[in-house]
Amino acid sequence: SIDEFVGEFKRTMPGYPCPSTPTVYRYIENKRHHSHGGHALHKKHLGNSIEQRPKEVEDRKAPLHWEGDLVKGIRRKNQPALMTLTERTTRFEVVIKIPDYRASTCQRLLQKEIDRHPDWFKSITFDNGSEFADMTKIKGCQIYFAHPYSPWERGTNENCNGLLRQFFSKGKHMKDKSKAYVQQATNAINHKYRRILQYHTAEELFKQYISS
Repeated sequence: SIDEFVGEFKRTMPGYPCPSTPTVYRYIENKRHHSHGGHALHKKHLGNSIEQRPKEVEDRKAPLHWEGDLVKGIRRKNQPALMTLTERTTRFEVVIKIPDYRASTCQRLLQKEIDRHPDWFKSITFDNGSEFADMTKIKGCQIYFAHPYSPWERGTNENCNGLLRQFFSKGKHMKDKSKAYVQQATNAINHKYRRILQYHTAEELFKQYISS
């Protein structure tokens, strides 16, 4: 990712000036804008901006605040995909297989998950993609949206999506991936001993939070 490149450059070339990650993204989008004859490529926020989140979410001091996105096989809205939700404090992962990634489908199946576990979700921060346009209708959970073209604002979820790619390759159909297989892959991530969690598992920490 661009953010990783910027970080590596700063680490290995400390004597050279280096723009920040947002500056690089703005430069790229500005070039895209002009290469398309000036047609606007800038996305508008779908709802509450990430800037409106309480400070406790940013600090990861309070659990049950999540980040969300989609992991896609074939990039067509009528194809199955995975909706991924990552809890920011514990890195616990919820993965929902969805039959397509139309906005109405994403909203309906997320609402079903929230209704199943009403005590799990205080907020979710999504990407600004059109597939999440109906998330403003969600009840029982506050929804926020990251800035356009700013994946580092949902870095916890992006990292877990990378782990999921071990089980779901880009460009491959997900039609043959059963719910049992999706759960098996999710369990593999949630049961993984991770350095960032002081070698606890995400499931272990998440269960401690929801039982306390």
